[in-house]
Amino acid sequence: MGSGHGHEHAGARHRWRLRAAFALVTGFFLVELVTGLASGSLALLSDAGHMAADVVALGAALVATRIATRADTTGRRTFGSYRAEVFASGLAVLLMLAVAGYIVVEAVQRAGEEQVVAPTALLVVGGLGLVVNLVALVLLRGGAEDSLNVKGAYLEVVADSLGSAGVVVAGVLVATTGSSRWDTVVALAIAGYVAVRAVLLGREVVAVLGQHAPAGIHPADAEAALRGVPDVLDVHDLHLWTLTSGMHVATAHLVCRDGADPTRVLTDAATILRERFAMDHATIQVEPSSARACVETSW
Repeated sequence: MGSGHGHEHAGARHRWRLRAAFALVTGFFLVELVTGLASGSLALLSDAGHMAADVVALGAALVATRIATRADTTGRRTFGSYRAEVFASGLAVLLMLAVAGYIVVEAVQRAGEEQVVAPTALLVVGGLGLVVNLVALVLLRGGAEDSLNVKGAYLEVVADSLGSAGVVVAGVLVATTGSSRWDTVVALAIAGYVAVRAVLLGREVVAVLGQHAPAGIHPADAEAALRGVPDVLDVHDLHLWTLTSGMHVATAHLVCRDGADPTRVLTDAATILRERFAMDHATIQVEPSSARACVETSW
């Protein structure tokens, strides 16, 4: 009941913003990676790993806006290919955890050794990263309110800005103290931040793939609301889940009084699910109480 596709069209309208941000972030990621490897800076390498995950996230947002408008030629993808975004997010989680693990291992191996890290590289690359991220933020902010894909990319760039700021801080500390150990300390801080974000994002991915009820929506509340629809006596086989970010789906069977107007019941129930629970796509079956047409499943 309801198309549920408004956000896709918004994402398509702002696709140019995603392209521009993707180009900026990808270009800077390559610069930071090469500089980090050449200078031996763990802070630069840890932030580059974070940027790599965000390149994947921005790429996923771009792919999602393209897939959303692509017709299914196989006839088998009855839900479309919207979960490509979720799988890409899962890949980003694995990449972020791998980067965090690598930084920790490198930090342990460097313990007790005084590494020589040029503070100039940290200051220049970190400062450049801040500029790139601020430009990307300006680009994405214009579409963040309209599109969930753009909003997700916007939040990723916000996190990137914090990483770049950390690199600048590492450069200042190394320059003022003369000790390169600050490079390792900041790298570990960035790695910890990346790991926490990876775990939080991973929980969201697992919740979607596990078809949990959407965050902030309790099935018992939705069931109570549907029971409040005039002429509805019972509700069963209620299922709520997320297809991909911002696309929530519901199915429900409503048992109604004999003589109830099924069209009105259907319209009222769909309106409640859409307006109160953000379920734009709801499949609702109306059943008369005197002739139960449905046998509830055992699961």
